[in-house]
Amino acid sequence: MADTAPFAPPSSGAALEEGTALTPRFDAAGLLTCVAVDAASGEVLMLAHMNAQALALTIETGIAHYFSRSRGTLWKKGETSGHLQKVVEMRIDCDQDAVVIRVEVGGTGASCHTGRRSCFYRTVPLGAAPGADTRLGFTEDQPRFDPAAVYGKDGHGH
Repeated sequence: MADTAPFAPPSSGAALEEGTALTPRFDAAGLLTCVAVDAASGEVLMLAHMNAQALALTIETGIAHYFSRSRGTLWKKGETSGHLQKVVEMRIDCDQDAVVIRVEVGGTGASCHTGRRSCFYRTVPLGAAPGADTRLGFTEDQPRFDPAAVYGKDGHGH
């Protein structure tokens, strides 16, 4: 079982849905889903996960912290790139297993490791059955920085 300190165990029923106690329901891996949106425009910037430590640090510092499932480590968003996410509001859903944070992004305003403002820079075509030949489209969200220059030769950072 994952460490969920400093949070109280999850409530149930009315206490969970209508109460005022923060009792996050972390999944079996000890994570909550987090959606980060731009505080001014409401644009969805990224989806990530928080463990108890990341959630606690985000609440305490007002700067978004996440848990990288691929690396198995905590990360402070923007620590390497300078694109810190200042949290201006955090909301938790009805069953307390997901949060939405409204953020102001520092630096160039990019939130994606590809250098773009949003991680959601491609569109999926609708109206036809998907198959091996389904092709994604691109939005107008162009890279704002060179990932290789910021994160090193693999260009993959958080």
